[in-house]
Amino acid sequence: MKTLITGGTIVTASDNYKADVLVDGEKIAMIGKDLKAAAKRINATGKYVIPGGIDVHTHMELPFGGTFASDDFETGTRAAAFGGTTTIVDFAVQGMGEPLEKARDAWLKKARGKAVIDYGLHMIVRDVSDKVLREMETMVKEGVSSFKLFMAYPGVFMVDDASIFKALTRAAEIGGLICMHAENGGVIDVLVRRALASKHTTPKWHALTRPPEAEGEATGRAFRLAEMAGGVPLYIVHLSAANALEQVRLFRDRGLPAYAETCPQYLFLSVDNYDEPGFDGAKYVMSPPLREKWHQDELWKGLARNDLQVISTDHCPFCMKEGFQGQPKQKELGIGDFSKIPNGAPGVETRMYLTYDGGVVQNRITLSRWVEVTSTTPAKLMGMFPKKGTIAVGSDADIVVWDPRATHTISAKTHHMRVDYNPYEGRKVKGKPTVVMSRGEVIVEKDTFLGRKGRGRFIKRGSAILQT
Repeated sequence: MKTLITGGTIVTASDNYKADVLVDGEKIAMIGKDLKAAAKRINATGKYVIPGGIDVHTHMELPFGGTFASDDFETGTRAAAFGGTTTIVDFAVQGMGEPLEKARDAWLKKARGKAVIDYGLHMIVRDVSDKVLREMETMVKEGVSSFKLFMAYPGVFMVDDASIFKALTRAAEIGGLICMHAENGGVIDVLVRRALASKHTTPKWHALTRPPEAEGEATGRAFRLAEMAGGVPLYIVHLSAANALEQVRLFRDRGLPAYAETCPQYLFLSVDNYDEPGFDGAKYVMSPPLREKWHQDELWKGLARNDLQVISTDHCPFCMKEGFQGQPKQKELGIGDFSKIPNGAPGVETRMYLTYDGGVVQNRITLSRWVEVTSTTPAKLMGMFPKKGTIAVGSDADIVVWDPRATHTISAKTHHMRVDYNPYEGRKVKGKPTVVMSRGEVIVEKDTFLGRKGRGRFIKRGSAILQT
């Protein structure tokens, strides 16, 4: 099956130029002007032709606090496709004392037969034993080349500094990458207990007990551990605060391989959202929490200056009301106790819209930089480039035809995520996909889903392509 995309402006991380793209089967076969071929034609005149978005931080069907994320690999990847994302990397979770292979196989079972786009896996490591350190090499060889550690959630996910140091050293030996949730979990735990003892139970106290200083301290400590391990690469996930960004910048300026992602919620929402009436502030309970509005400008500067390299979502939705599409009680588990509100929010579908509108349209980042932080650098750091993340001959034909003039209003009434609210409800955005291709197959066209359940493939990822 051949497809010819004509008349569009190709946008990559380094260039934008007018050309046609010939897709043959699953790959990009040719790029040039006025191409001729016996092929299905897609007219991209007046539109951008960009590599499909890559979201390297999602949590489909994640067990959390007595419930689970409301999107599974079918509903979540379908929503991603509608938003112009053609690849995700989700997190498998090691059970305490269990082999990493068991966690990987459990997540592959969740995804196989369901995912509509391609997917990779990170491994959340909760138990850094000598056995697990050996198993990490097998995981890298089998395509799970990144490992997430937590400095937060004592008694559930949090590991100590010695374990972090050992994992960093080991990852460097085997070509793996450590992804770090950097918040000072011990201090946060004390603050949570004090707040509850003082009868502070509303959602806003989730943010007040996880101050930006706790994120800044942990981020600096994580990079110092990486430096002690020999200057090994380290990737900070979901960075939310200027305090943490300052630490990333400090270590990057010293020439160390320090990397970080941020998420749309930290670019567009703020601590003020927790003041919404009743229990509605629970919509925004995520970790790290939303910050004061001034942090947003600092994060945008970080993206423009390459102190932040990636925009992901940390997509982990929980419904507000019990029973939505058969979902059990989720956010409502925390009525009367903010510490029991499941942490997470939806975002996999809205990332590309929001960041194009808020970044490119508002002149905060360039068009090529938008492609770089939403597709190309995620592909490089997570070992998928150039198969994914660019428009180039031989690359997978993961292509989005993007209409820069189209406008629409974000709403839970029209989104495709399996969750009963949208954090950006009523926000009007400019720019949206009109055609989404995954490995040469049109899976979304003009708001119609043409893909099929289970067509997504597991991606065996390689080592990170590190950049300055």
